[in-house]
Amino acid sequence: MKLDSYINEIVKFLKLYLKKSHAKGFTLGLSGGVDSALVLALLLKATKKENIHVVILPCESNKIDQEYAIKQCKKFNIKFDLIDLTKSYKTLSKDIENIHPLSPLAKSNIKVRLRMVTLYAIAQKENSLVVGTDNLDERYVGYFTKFGDGAADLLPISKLTKNEVYQASKKLGVIKEILTRAPSAGLLPNQKDEDDLQVTYDILDKFLLNKKVDKKSEDRIKHLHMISEHKRKPIPEPKAWKRK
Repeated sequence: MKLDSYINEIVKFLKLYLKKSHAKGFTLGLSGGVDSALVLALLLKATKKENIHVVILPCESNKIDQEYAIKQCKKFNIKFDLIDLTKSYKTLSKDIENIHPLSPLAKSNIKVRLRMVTLYAIAQKENSLVVGTDNLDERYVGYFTKFGDGAADLLPISKLTKNEVYQASKKLGVIKEILTRAPSAGLLPNQKDEDDLQVTYDILDKFLLNKKVDKKSEDRIKHLHMISEHKRKPIPEPKAWKRK
């Protein structure tokens, strides 16, 4: 299936899921990165603008993230809410660290989970669905926060590789500033996805498309997939109690 056809399939999926859920619309956290920008473009093809609740959630963030997110909203002529979570993050982190010192990774994941809490609060008020932005690469290697950005009601681009995300984004009007910036989770200073993963998205895409990659990269990808399996599985439960 060509990319244009698959984009239409995603739009149909969004329309059908919205109808079946009896929700009134969608809630989306817009980060200033390519994945969330693409999801916004897809939502705009699936429903009316007034049914989409866009929320920009800086949290000790690079100002450029907020700037690009706002610029993308202006290009699409869609309203947005801006809620700065920095104060809440600092207060919660301090309260926890008064008892339990936290690693930098644990602290950065607090930011993501605060965003999840905010999006779901808004979605509940608006009777809308929280839309996730994870792509195929991120899902496969677990490059998302459990019960953070991994928490969503639906994941429309989870079958697209990173390269396909960029291709679709160019087709659907994502701004050039977002298209040309290095992918980053934006949780730590100078953070880059590929530095964290220790493998490039180009190589990861090739692996996911069953193309040959070097042994070191293959081992790294398989390792990341293995240690993140718990993120993709349902919460474990014991077998049912057979009561008399």
